[in-house]
Amino acid sequence: MTRLPPVPYEDWDAEALRPLTGGRRVPPSNVLGLLLHHPALAKSYLTFSTHLLMRNSLPPKVRELAVLRVAWRRRCQYEWEQHALIGRQAGLEDADLDAVRTGADTLVNRAVDELETTSTLSDTTYTELALELDTRQLLDFVFTVGAYGMLAAALNTFEVEPDGGSGEKVG
Repeated sequence: MTRLPPVPYEDWDAEALRPLTGGRRVPPSNVLGLLLHHPALAKSYLTFSTHLLMRNSLPPKVRELAVLRVAWRRRCQYEWEQHALIGRQAGLEDADLDAVRTGADTLVNRAVDELETTSTLSDTTYTELALELDTRQLLDFVFTVGAYGMLAAALNTFEVEPDGGSGEKVG
């Protein structure tokens, strides 16, 4: 049972969702239903998170691998299921998801693990990332990891139930 049930769909505040939707109607979502308990927060957060999800300078596969690693480490079922689906749409395969789950020694896993553990990157990992990513991508990477960690904390705290995504479970 969720600690804070989503705001009913018929009570959604369209203006608070505008940064994400552009005024279009979107289907029900438990994460949006959670955020709409606080419309001002929802509007501000969705402005930022829409950039990270839709206008991020990272290659989509890199973005999704980073988000999935955060979700796996934080044991966030909602985030894992949603981003397993998004990741597959971006071209991730079973082997990619397995590498996230097992913590395989990949640059993305290592960078996420360092950011999640120490809130910084080692010189070695930073140098390796800087060889692969430009300045904007480096910024988007760090902010993506941080923002999805924050979202995982909220989703876990309020026990937000998955919308019925991939069915792929976090450990």
